[in-house]
Amino acid sequence: MPIERRTMLGGALAAVGAVGAAHAQGSPAMYGLIGKMTAKPGQRDSLIAILLEGVSGMPGCLSYIVAQDPKDADAIWITEVWETAASHKASLSLPSVQAAIAKGRPLIAGMDAGTETVVVGGHGLVKS
Repeated sequence: MPIERRTMLGGALAAVGAVGAAHAQGSPAMYGLIGKMTAKPGQRDSLIAILLEGVSGMPGCLSYIVAQDPKDADAIWITEVWETAASHKASLSLPSVQAAIAKGRPLIAGMDAGTETVVVGGHGLVKS
């Protein structure tokens, strides 16, 4: 039986209310970043490989997604979700991250300012 739009919207609003209540009770919000990076011409695949090399060993990282921009042959979108802003900040001092930055920097033509987000949930996110 198909779900009516009104029923679906009601469920979605209830879920939003539940998330808001959890944050009101002091549950720490997850920290997110969304940014666009532009590789030097012809270097996007190499830069993506560097970005993906060391993503598994970052404490507090719940999601790190690297995507190609289908409209720009040099652009990369990076979406990150962290347990906290502090866990993201701490990751920047990890030797593997420092090495990736040093290796990738020569391949980067530019970076947008990016956007910080307060992540409230989503499919695949499991907060430890």
